[in-house]
Amino acid sequence: MNYLEFEKPLAEIEGKAEELRAMAKTSPGMDVSKEAEALDRKAETALRDLYKGLTAWQKCQVARHPDRPHCKDYIEGLFSEYTSLAGDRAFADDHAVMGGVARFQDQPVLVIGHEKGNDTKTRIERNFGMARPEGYRKAIRLMDLADRFRLPVISLVDTPGAYPGKGAEERGQAEAIARSTEKCLAIGVPLISVVIGEGGSGGAVAFATANRVAMLEHSVYSVISPEGCASILWKDAEKMREAAEALRLTAQDLQKLGVIDRIIKEPMGGAQRAPKEAIDAVGKAIEAMLKELSGKKPEALIKDRRQKFLDMGTKGLAA
Repeated sequence: MNYLEFEKPLAEIEGKAEELRAMAKTSPGMDVSKEAEALDRKAETALRDLYKGLTAWQKCQVARHPDRPHCKDYIEGLFSEYTSLAGDRAFADDHAVMGGVARFQDQPVLVIGHEKGNDTKTRIERNFGMARPEGYRKAIRLMDLADRFRLPVISLVDTPGAYPGKGAEERGQAEAIARSTEKCLAIGVPLISVVIGEGGSGGAVAFATANRVAMLEHSVYSVISPEGCASILWKDAEKMREAAEALRLTAQDLQKLGVIDRIIKEPMGGAQRAPKEAIDAVGKAIEAMLKELSGKKPEALIKDRRQKFLDMGTKGLAA
């Protein structure tokens, strides 16, 4: 288990329980079951206390936890007959973006998502989930395909933001993001987006301009990272805690503001502690959102999607 900074008290309790059980294995006559169970109960209480009042910055840490299930895990856990489609037909295949056709509960769909990787090798290969222009152009190609064959699109968002490197800028990063966002608004099929970890800047919006946007309970979605915001406003990246609060980037804040439609509850201690439970919860939310949109005509889906984003920021102003 990888423990976050604020989870250190919990790490000590769980560590002591594991030590007791390890001692019992090396000394068969030793009975430590009662002591270990008492520590387990204490750890459970500590975990509940920690997670019932997370700050915005702590939620950022949970959203970035390396053990959280990523796009690949959700595709393997929720979709069958997944066939990966690669390349933008112009420059290259961006491994930070994965997508293809699949079946969701026997319904043909198209799924697209950011993939961060789960170890050093795959994180480098996937560029830590930061897409380049060819990644967004691949997404555009796949959304065109979905529109042509009337396939609902499901996007899984988990990125710190689009890759800001020199090569990406030379190949038109901003234009690619804008085109991907424009394509989201134009397709005449249901488009559902779930923020499963980080939703960073335009790199997230390019996949999440959807009819329905959901977020996992401890995920974050923002125009800029707290560190980036602190560097700009206060010239001090260490003020990221204040920035996280000011950005209103938690699922709870964004639902109140009307930016997202649904919060998906996570297992106690975050998705990283019970990945299968978290994946199943996302599956149920996707099923419900697909039902809400089923039967709607292409024109109605496009109109509703556009109006959803035009209305953002006006909530409560009429009163």
